[in-house]
Amino acid sequence: MQNHCAVPNCTSAKSDPQPLFRFPHDPERSKKWVEKCQRKDLIDKSPDQLHRYYRLCGKHFETSLIDCDAQSTVLKDDAIPTIFDMPSQPQNGQVKRSKETTKDDEAESRGRKKIKKSQADKAKEDVKTVPEEDEYREYLKSLFEVLVLLGEQSIPPAGPSDRKLDGLGSSNFQALLEYRMNCGDEVLKKRYDVNKECCSPAQLSQLIEVCEKCIRSKLVEEVKQNGFFSLLTDDLVKISGEWHLPVFVRFVDQSNCQQERFFGFLRFEGDGDALAETLLSEMTDKWGLGMEQCRGQAHSCSGIHFDKIKTFSAKLMERYPMAVLTLRSTRTLNVSLANGMALSGVQLVMSTFKKIESFFSQSHLLQLELEHAILIFYPDKEEKANELKDICRTSWTSRHDAFEVAVDILEALLLCVDSVHDNEDMRWNDQVTHDALEISKALADFEFVMALVVLKNAMTLTRAFGKNVQGKAPDVHFAATSLKAVLHSLKEVSDNIDVYHEFWNDEAVNLATAMEIPVKVPRSFLRKHQSESGTIRPESYYKDHLSVPVVNHIIKEINELFCENHLKSLRCLSLVPAVIEQHKSTEPEEESIQVYKNDIPNAGTLSAELHCWWVKWSKKGKGETFPSNLHETLQLADVKFFPNMLAVLRLIGILPTLALEDSCNVAYKRFKMYMENTPDKFKSKSLALLNMNYDVGYDLDSMVEVYMNTYPEREEVM
Repeated sequence: MQNHCAVPNCTSAKSDPQPLFRFPHDPERSKKWVEKCQRKDLIDKSPDQLHRYYRLCGKHFETSLIDCDAQSTVLKDDAIPTIFDMPSQPQNGQVKRSKETTKDDEAESRGRKKIKKSQADKAKEDVKTVPEEDEYREYLKSLFEVLVLLGEQSIPPAGPSDRKLDGLGSSNFQALLEYRMNCGDEVLKKRYDVNKECCSPAQLSQLIEVCEKCIRSKLVEEVKQNGFFSLLTDDLVKISGEWHLPVFVRFVDQSNCQQERFFGFLRFEGDGDALAETLLSEMTDKWGLGMEQCRGQAHSCSGIHFDKIKTFSAKLMERYPMAVLTLRSTRTLNVSLANGMALSGVQLVMSTFKKIESFFSQSHLLQLELEHAILIFYPDKEEKANELKDICRTSWTSRHDAFEVAVDILEALLLCVDSVHDNEDMRWNDQVTHDALEISKALADFEFVMALVVLKNAMTLTRAFGKNVQGKAPDVHFAATSLKAVLHSLKEVSDNIDVYHEFWNDEAVNLATAMEIPVKVPRSFLRKHQSESGTIRPESYYKDHLSVPVVNHIIKEINELFCENHLKSLRCLSLVPAVIEQHKSTEPEEESIQVYKNDIPNAGTLSAELHCWWVKWSKKGKGETFPSNLHETLQLADVKFFPNMLAVLRLIGILPTLALEDSCNVAYKRFKMYMENTPDKFKSKSLALLNMNYDVGYDLDSMVEVYMNTYPEREEVM
């Protein structure tokens, strides 16, 4: 905000104090004001910017346009400035004021002097045009505007200094506030003159807290408006030294588009039922989520926290039975199953996969080194070598066939990282060679080799099913009908585990021999069982501690992730026109759709409506194309004439199992980007919510209102 007139060379502030008037909000009047005052640099500014930061003094208005009394000086609503005394030539038809003084000019001059006299006291203090409370609101609004700008751009307010409690002197937040003051924000400048600072560290924390509160209230409102939703969580992350659980919500909006929103982080501290109760209480009581509307849940947790997440999931389903546990689309089935195994060998494989992904993504030269190693081990199989090279250029560690690929390139991987670690030609820095050594140690451990071979063979049975269940609508529908065959195969392996383990053990031993890796029981086990160290055979150990638990875990998890209600929901994809056309002789099963009987508008007309829907799409005209997926089906213009079908399709749309369209899958991408690109010391659970939801439609005025209601003691006189 400026405390002087925007007209070039206007001397009113120095020799002739005048009341200052804001530019109008109305775009047309604002445009006319800019034209009249001949400021080309203001042409591209929005009416809101002009209103906030620029003023014209009373010298440029006819006296009849200014209302003056003992309390205030105001401008009439339709006032346009017409009085200018500039040496420049008229521009764009502007009226140039003659330099010769006329009688009318003298009369106007006398009128202006009367105004000056009546407002002399105010003019001495650069006339206040807003009450103190409004000025305080403007001050808070400026603070929130800067904070939101930083949050949206993922710029830490406290950086670059590490000393969060030592004031904001060198912070990004303070730097932007100073920039605003230099640009004429008089409210901020006045606060600084009084308090010697615009915002204290304590107040900044309060601003961030209010910002988070306002954004989440908008998210909750958005979810409530759209009905049913699913709850999703991701791997735990550390923020400020504490574990937090990332939470997402999936729903279908008013335009029938699938949406996913990041809802924030929940502090993950405690054990068992107490932790589960705390998490649920936080979501319902503090966040305001209506969990009665929750129809699905999915979790992506691994390692030591897996059991705690399972307890939370069970508590959620116990409290809200319709919140069906499902697979999450952001992680393949086989990788998700492996992450949930608390077996040392399996966790060694999964942690090494993460290291491999990070290692080769940091340099194209490292990728070329791996491709060269692959060619060495496949000299006579050019087609196979090229296929593996193409796969390794992707994020292969998260593929459906990740374990199979790892076995195929294991020897090449070890050769590559050993070569990098040796660093004979001095191409790599110390950090790269250190990372290569860490990966090499893991790959050269027989426990890793054995676990990898067991995972590859056991999960061959679930690979096709997992790929289908996260594929296109016809593939998902097929997967929902083929699960029994998958479970039957797994049961057969479990019943004959002695035979299968013998084959797996032979494969692992042969691979280890080729890589010159000694076959032995893990050292960590031998330390705990020293009295038995001479009698334990590796083959027996790995059968009891690896093969049997892996197969049992897969069977147990598959049954939990794909319960009958979940399978019925997936079979409802038979409503997608492309699936109907593919199975035109078979009408969609009403039994599957009955899983949603309490959530559709009119269950009594379901049979008739379902038949009409089937008839409509079972006969394909020449050259006609049918919607091939759920997204396209929801966007059909005439789907609104089938209210029950629309309700079911919307409910299928919130299933976490189904992959989102790229245009809808932005929340998770923003989350991954924030976590990967933001240094640990600058990560903020509150500002992360702002960064990932900058398009939620919040407004600064509501933030100011919440702040003033929450911290009324801050509303001191300026």
